[in-house]
Amino acid sequence: MTHRQHVTITDNKPNNLHALIHRSLGFDYQGIETLQIKPGDWHSIAVILYVYGYNYLRSQCAYDVAPGGLLASVYHLTRIEYGVDQPEEVCIKVFAPRKDPRIPSVFWVWKSVDFQERESYDMLGISYDNHPRLKRILMPESWIGWPLRKDYIAPNF
Repeated sequence: MTHRQHVTITDNKPNNLHALIHRSLGFDYQGIETLQIKPGDWHSIAVILYVYGYNYLRSQCAYDVAPGGLLASVYHLTRIEYGVDQPEEVCIKVFAPRKDPRIPSVFWVWKSVDFQERESYDMLGISYDNHPRLKRILMPESWIGWPLRKDYIAPNF
């Protein structure tokens, strides 16, 4: 979020028995906080963020953290409100294991993520569960492998 405001996400249950786990990864040069969310908590937290006014998904991208390591899906969210000059922003990172990278899709929360999650699937092989049209978008359907993974070996044409 801008201006170093910390995001607190809970479910307001007594004793907070079902608190959703997240971890702050710090702030960028603009003061926008980055949160790490577990894949299993991501859909619930996305709905909570939407309800709290984060109604604009500015972008989604993904990257390979390290050869043989985790894959990351990154979401930049903005809280757009009438009459507010500096909208609040937050960056979400969801890490998935390389062997079976599965992250819940947030298509049903922010429809604008449609092509972006498809591109992340196409280039890195991250499966976005419950995405309505998860298929290759840049590469041919017959393409083997995930071109943006650091351990990808390009085919010899």
